[in-house]
Amino acid sequence: MASAVDTLLDRTIVGGYSKLGYLARHAGWTGDRADPALGSLVDRVALVTGASSGLGEATAAGLARLGASVHLLVRNEDKGQQSRARIQAQVPDARLTLEVCDVGELADVRRFCADFVTRVPALDVLVHNAGLMPPERSETSEGNELTLAVHVLGPHLMTELLTGVLKAGAERSGTDSRVLIVASGGMYAQPLKVDDLQYEQGNYGGTSAYARTKRMQVVLAGLWARELAGTGVTVHALHPGWAATPGVTGSMPGFDKVVGPLLRTPEQGADTAVWLATAPSRAVGTGRFWHDRAPRPAHYFPWTRETGADQELFWEKVTALAPATP
Repeated sequence: MASAVDTLLDRTIVGGYSKLGYLARHAGWTGDRADPALGSLVDRVALVTGASSGLGEATAAGLARLGASVHLLVRNEDKGQQSRARIQAQVPDARLTLEVCDVGELADVRRFCADFVTRVPALDVLVHNAGLMPPERSETSEGNELTLAVHVLGPHLMTELLTGVLKAGAERSGTDSRVLIVASGGMYAQPLKVDDLQYEQGNYGGTSAYARTKRMQVVLAGLWARELAGTGVTVHALHPGWAATPGVTGSMPGFDKVVGPLLRTPEQGADTAVWLATAPSRAVGTGRFWHDRAPRPAHYFPWTRETGADQELFWEKVTALAPATP
């Protein structure tokens, strides 16, 4: 019965993605889905991108509260300093390090990763959370469409360049290191546009560009899970539901106005990412798509399903666009 109710909440969208769904489900989280124990991430190291506000800040705070040393990766150093101060106020004994990198600029990702691995020999949790929803099509200095660069190319490159320290984290801890990609339920309405990754065809829309690249993230997580199988590094995608974050209120004011009272807090939105960082390996496996501590279907509509050939071509194209060495 509990499973049936959970599925019903998920399919009704409002019931599952709003704070109502979180509150209804939270009461039933026991066993492997129970709240992580305090201290469960002591001696572990985490890196969270997009950590200057919203879900990223809440995720970083949640990991720090469990004992992890957390590296806050931000694009704007001043905003990062403010985020670090807010987290420190919530978690006085938090061990926080501020990192500055523009995830959408691949040269900057290479620079950051080359420096990071000299300072951090082992990494246990990598959370790809950085995101944006530009109203008009724009490109990075390297000529990549902005949402593709931030949501897909940067995370792909960073995962590749940090694979060594992620493997070292697994060897040191005796359990798998986790790569978590924060996607969105909006991806359910979009197929994998492998023939137009840069959104050069048709009329550009910020919301659709966001959803398209979130679909790409879910596919990418599955491909990275396959790539890293047996290495001690597992990979997951997740969606946070509808959360009250600066990204939502700033990019979709109409949506915020209509459903604002039903939005989750950033902490509720970050809950699954924090749980995935600590959940037993037997409970989570690898390569799955999660929401509210449960695996979810990657597709609801048959017309969004990609073929294996589409996935292979997508991997080839993304790797070519974001090579480890320029």
